[in-house]
Amino acid sequence: MTAPSEFPLTEAPASARKGLLPIAMVLFSFTFFTGTMFAGGKLGMAFNFVDMLWIAAIGNTLLALYAAALAFIASRSGLNTVLMGRFCFGEAGSRLSDFILGFAELGWYAWGTATVAIVLVKMLGLGQGFTVPLMVLFGLGFSLTAIIGFKGLDLLSRVSVPLMFVLLVISMIIATQHVGGLQQLAALVPHEAMSFSAAVTMVFGTFASGATQATNWTRLARSGRIAVIASIVAFLLGNGLMVVAGAWCAMVYQQADIVEVMILQGLSFAAVIMLCLNLWTIQGPTIYNVSAAACHLLRSERRRTMTLAAAGVGIVLAVGGMYEMLIPFLVLLGSIIPPVGGVIMADFTYRHRGRYPALASVRLPRYNLIGLVAYAVGAVLAYWSPWVAPLVGIGASALCYIVLLELTGQGRFVARQPAES
Repeated sequence: MTAPSEFPLTEAPASARKGLLPIAMVLFSFTFFTGTMFAGGKLGMAFNFVDMLWIAAIGNTLLALYAAALAFIASRSGLNTVLMGRFCFGEAGSRLSDFILGFAELGWYAWGTATVAIVLVKMLGLGQGFTVPLMVLFGLGFSLTAIIGFKGLDLLSRVSVPLMFVLLVISMIIATQHVGGLQQLAALVPHEAMSFSAAVTMVFGTFASGATQATNWTRLARSGRIAVIASIVAFLLGNGLMVVAGAWCAMVYQQADIVEVMILQGLSFAAVIMLCLNLWTIQGPTIYNVSAAACHLLRSERRRTMTLAAAGVGIVLAVGGMYEMLIPFLVLLGSIIPPVGGVIMADFTYRHRGRYPALASVRLPRYNLIGLVAYAVGAVLAYWSPWVAPLVGIGASALCYIVLLELTGQGRFVARQPAES
């Protein structure tokens, strides 16, 4: 049966397509992420209230548009990002995107697993000897909803997202009352410095990998309209709320860690619940993404086995110290992930004229050097850019891909029939 595998190597069929609510709820749970609140906290320490709101709005709007563009392609084609990569990077070359996207999500999974263990040991006054066992426990536990698949993620999100939303709003209200109202909040002076471009890059970069791989669910949307609406709502409002909530409270308490903020507010028990729910809702989709990339990398249908194997690697990385590497990890992701999406969008719109052929109907080259070179150019320029790195990466990789297509006379895809066995 194909249902349990959730089609890791083929297009999602019409029978598997879903409506707006389940797609939006899973994406909402995906964007409700503690790491995003940490990034928001950094904004709150570096900008005044009005500037923080503008940066959050700009960064999350750009992120939502990027996610929506890929979501439309995914819904139209039934393919996720790693499968789209076959067309623009080649059969073997697409393993580049498998590795990059799998690495990104595995890093997030390791960070989340380490975070929940470290914070629980601290908040509950446990001995340090409990840290590693808790990492193992949560590393395996978080993978359960991903093993169940979309249905498990959907059920969890319907419980956790409303509860987390209410808790965040309560925390923001308490912070506003603590400082003396909105006027006093707006008058607070930041104590740290950060450039505008770095701030927007951080907002975009915190979920660049997630937006690129959200196609694992948006390809299940019944229409492109549903995929686009769900993506814009989830990434603009869901991710936006997380950024703003983290920044809002950090401005008042001068503390970027939202869990520490809730402890200061007397919400210690609520902070524990929020942390567990928050990380569970993101860790399930995250390790699901890793398993999807691993299935494509190894050309295997055994998604559940890949999920458990990936969770094991994530636990090893968590024990190895991933918790301390969040900021450099975000900077790296903001540079190396968006160019993948840039090449895919250029390939779909320019070379394929908005419609992929069926994967089984064509024989693709092992390596598409044009796509690989375009990706490398975009990633290098993004990494060294003083401007908004993700936008530079997307624009440069897409433009380079189109120029190289024209220079080599490959501006339109010509399907080659698969070789007979």
